[in-house]
Amino acid sequence: MEDGIPQNSGLDVSFIIPARDEELLLASTIQSMAKAVYHCGVSSEVIVVNDASTDATAEIAAELGARVVNVELHNIGEVRNAGAEVANGRILIFIDADTQLPTQTLQAMIDAVDAGAVGGGASVDFDEGITWLQLKLSRLFAYYWQRIGGWAAGCSIFVLRTVFEEIGGFDSRHFAAEERYLSEAIRAQGKFVIVNESVVTSARKLRIYSTWHLVKIIVFTMLVKRWKFKDRSGLEILYDAPRELE
Repeated sequence: MEDGIPQNSGLDVSFIIPARDEELLLASTIQSMAKAVYHCGVSSEVIVVNDASTDATAEIAAELGARVVNVELHNIGEVRNAGAEVANGRILIFIDADTQLPTQTLQAMIDAVDAGAVGGGASVDFDEGITWLQLKLSRLFAYYWQRIGGWAAGCSIFVLRTVFEEIGGFDSRHFAAEERYLSEAIRAQGKFVIVNESVVTSARKLRIYSTWHLVKIIVFTMLVKRWKFKDRSGLEILYDAPRELE
């Protein structure tokens, strides 16, 4: 079955998707997961945490067999935690609603856990429609974040459920860079791996915002002190960015 994901007990994987007004991209994200679990031969569930959407996000998720958890939190860490609270899988995989999961990437995550990792992330590719400069800057930032910083990208994080529960989940005091602090907490528990295989995430923010604006956000994310992420001001691009119409 490759169109929707069946619900099972005794699950290998729980996919947790935070979603706010994601009717345009959510279906392709869930379908990519369905194809991946079909070919990897693992049991799974999809949990879509619908954060006060005003569009058809919840309906699309339900039609494709996902469990829908409705919240009004507007805090990405809290939204992901709400999904994890009802998850049953041995491995939790947090995937953004605009990010597709290829079969080889899911298999690499599972193989990493089977080889002793307690968590990690995937490399990141971007879809089409951006300039050469935007692509280079994005890849440079991803390289810094994942290979130098050693942190998972927020669009794709995997962790053993027992470890996630032990560390208390995402620190919801942070409105940004929450994946950085979760990565550090996971690494303190055991082996942390960024697999070479990639997810494919939407470059929509690169298409909507100017390159200069994105450079400022990148510099801000890399250099500011941790306490600053406890204030949502200045983070509108992460929480209230406009959606592409098609």
